[in-house]
Amino acid sequence: MRGGEVVHGLDEEKLFSARLFATRMRPYLAAALFALHPVPSRLVPTMGVDRYWRCYVNPAFVDATPLEELAAVWVHEVSHLLRDHHGRGDRLAARDGLDGPGERLRMNIAADCEINDDAFGEGLPTPAGAVQPQRLQLPTGQLMEEYLPQFRLGPRTQEHAWLDCGSGADGLARPWDLGPDGAHGLSKEERDAVRFRVAEGIRGAPGSASQGWQRWADEAFHPPQPWRQLLGAALRTAAASGGGGDDYVYGRPARRSAALPRVVLPSLRRRPPRVCVVVDTSGSVSDGELGSAILEVAAIARAVGGRRDLVTVVPCDAAAHLAVPLCQGEGIALLGGGGTDLRAGFARALRQSPRPDVVVVLTDGQTPWPDRQPPCRTVVGLFPRTHLSSYDESDPDYEPDRPPEWAKVVTIG
Repeated sequence: MRGGEVVHGLDEEKLFSARLFATRMRPYLAAALFALHPVPSRLVPTMGVDRYWRCYVNPAFVDATPLEELAAVWVHEVSHLLRDHHGRGDRLAARDGLDGPGERLRMNIAADCEINDDAFGEGLPTPAGAVQPQRLQLPTGQLMEEYLPQFRLGPRTQEHAWLDCGSGADGLARPWDLGPDGAHGLSKEERDAVRFRVAEGIRGAPGSASQGWQRWADEAFHPPQPWRQLLGAALRTAAASGGGGDDYVYGRPARRSAALPRVVLPSLRRRPPRVCVVVDTSGSVSDGELGSAILEVAAIARAVGGRRDLVTVVPCDAAAHLAVPLCQGEGIALLGGGGTDLRAGFARALRQSPRPDVVVVLTDGQTPWPDRQPPCRTVVGLFPRTHLSSYDESDPDYEPDRPPEWAKVVTIG
């Protein structure tokens, strides 16, 4: 009995044999599969999970499902928990007001698309009725948040109306859930420990997991930094500091003018910061990354209120090229293609008159850095590199210096 529900007849031997088979097929998920605690329930249509790592199992579903297919369902359900679909579903619901059962069903379908595009095969059959992005005319390789805006409930999704992977798939509590105080639930620390063990196992043997799982393992405990938000924060800090520059204007009289009849005093206006963007144009930076740099320059212009006159761009490889005032992002000529020495770019940026309040450097990091901290705020945007030494053919042991401590460093992406 659980929560007033009496359940008999669960074939535990078959259920646990299927879990063992899933572990043999996906050994990197072993810690997660054995962390799940099965709870029999005839209320759940097939199998479903809650956020506390309980797996609710319908005994009739276990009886009717072949063992190999049941193993694939084990892998599918634990994937919801590892990828935090319940937490992500809650955040989507809070942001976009997606609280109804229909919207949560869409989340469940979108989460299944994220999992199922590479979950099966290699020993695991595709379970009957499994959601596949191709069958919904959707691309593969995307995340739940990317799939969700691309479809609505209708004829294409009608065959999945029965779908219910539990509150662990979308965050919406189910009638059969035991809740946070029920038996056999994992604490937040225990759940994080399981995720960490799985991520470390995948990263330790990357060839054994699919690309989707490798991407998850890389990002699970090192999520991408919000590059543009961090850059915007640095710009706002510069604007609020003395280096941001002040000016007195009569367009808005000072508040203290009321104390001086017939005297109009100017008010203090704080202007946006001047920004110089040094773009690494050396041979180790790809054309795609240079294209990303153009997009970042446009974002910087928006961060200073659209004042393009306050933004200049300095292309730099081994030597700094002409500082170009920003008129249109598409018109920037990113000259270069040789070696890299961004010290020349810093020097060229600081020779401008007036001097910039913020220097933003977009680079892959393979450069010497200035010995001294520049007299302004510095933000370094790094293009990600997996094996930096492979980019210097003349010295296979070459490791570039890390950006200095006085720079705010973020990863572009």
